[in-house]
Amino acid sequence: MNQPPNSPQEEPGEHEPRLGPRPIARPSVDPSLAATFGRPRGVDGSFDQLHTPDPGRNGAQGAPPPPESLAEAFGKPEGSENVLLQRAPDDNGARANGDPETPLWSSSGDPWRDPGSGAMLGGPAVLTHDEDSENEDKPRGALLSLPEVLFGRRVRPRALAVLGVVALLIGAVGGLVGWGLASAGDSLTGELNVAEADAGKERAAGSIADIAKRVSPAVVSIEVKSGQSGGFGSGVVIDQQGYVLTNNHVVSQATRDEQAEITAVFIDGTRAGAQIVGTDPKTDLAVIKVNVSNPVVIEVGKSADLAPGDAVIAVGSPFGLENTVTEGIVSALDRPVTAPGENGDPAVTYDAIQTDAAINPGNSGGALVDSTGALVGINSLIRTVGTGGEGGSIGLGFAIPVDQAMRISESLVRDGKVNHADLGVNASSVAANTSEGAQIQNVIDGGPAAKAGIAEGDVITKVGERQVRNAAELTVAVREHEIGEVVPVRVIRGGRPLTVDVTLGSD
Repeated sequence: MNQPPNSPQEEPGEHEPRLGPRPIARPSVDPSLAATFGRPRGVDGSFDQLHTPDPGRNGAQGAPPPPESLAEAFGKPEGSENVLLQRAPDDNGARANGDPETPLWSSSGDPWRDPGSGAMLGGPAVLTHDEDSENEDKPRGALLSLPEVLFGRRVRPRALAVLGVVALLIGAVGGLVGWGLASAGDSLTGELNVAEADAGKERAAGSIADIAKRVSPAVVSIEVKSGQSGGFGSGVVIDQQGYVLTNNHVVSQATRDEQAEITAVFIDGTRAGAQIVGTDPKTDLAVIKVNVSNPVVIEVGKSADLAPGDAVIAVGSPFGLENTVTEGIVSALDRPVTAPGENGDPAVTYDAIQTDAAINPGNSGGALVDSTGALVGINSLIRTVGTGGEGGSIGLGFAIPVDQAMRISESLVRDGKVNHADLGVNASSVAANTSEGAQIQNVIDGGPAAKAGIAEGDVITKVGERQVRNAAELTVAVREHEIGEVVPVRVIRGGRPLTVDVTLGSD
């Protein structure tokens, strides 16, 4: 088929069909969202502020009603449902100059304020008062009288007068009684009764205070009076019958004077006379008997159980100061000490307990107790740096061991005297301040040493199992044994050791 001339030539694909526009995707709208955010019903243009959606329609929820308390506080007063806003009244309570009421809603007002709101505008909540009304005198009631104030009702003047007289009489009597009591308390010779409270401090069992409390009632102060002179010391009650153990030098003045008086003073102030039962000048011990009933007796311990370093307590009357307690330790045991006798008595020699507990003149005869409160020694001597023995304690005190003291006191109570084992020699230390032994000065004829062949000039270095370092230790070593006991004695003769058996005699 031929085409007509001059016809335009068609471009390839000019008559091909074209694709149409894609459909607009419109997803379904949730009814509740549409009710909340969509236009109100019947409004096609801008938002209608006067239309309020129906709360139950399309599932939409309106604003809940206000709480009753808020509605009552901020809502319109009762009976003013048709009143919108209240204008401030003038002085007469009406519009000024009879002008008509101005509109509440105008172009110059707040465009965001809802004229249908329940808020009410009013004047300030302050009462105003006129000056005249403030100066007005208010009516006053009748003033109350004194009887009405005091008694709540009217009383007769006579009754008030009688009441006043009674009050004056009571005051006068009270004043007289107070004056009398004050006058009676002015006397310095009256008896003063002071109320005492129980001690609030708790003291553990075994403390020094606890031990002193238990021991002190069994320790007495001893006073000796002989004419115009006298002395004092201490003692320990060792028996329920009133036997008191003390030092011989405490009561030695009474042994020489039959008219001398011995008085024992107990911790509670009780004073009782005492008599000498027996004395032992060689060991500085004595026993007296006090006429008292049911005295406190000290608990007796064992001095053999002591060790250096053990705690000890000294109880006595140093310088006449009753019931003094000092504390220390055992410095040494088996310490031989010697002292001159009293007024011609033989020298005092015993095996002592050495202690650093403060012991002074007047402590003599008092108790040395251990940490349990048991008696372990009788205080007797002190080492001092003073002249004439008048110095105080320098921490070196000596006590007679209780094992030896009780054995001697039993003999004194039973027989009134005591005998000691004796070697029958006089000896002296080989050299001062040395421990080379005791050298024999003379031998008593027919005595135990003479019978055993011990001669003058021999040096004794051992008695039984005990080492002898000086003359004092020879005496105490011999007294450790019984009378008639056979004891081996080592001697040095001409530089050669020699051991002999000696049958001990009595002093």
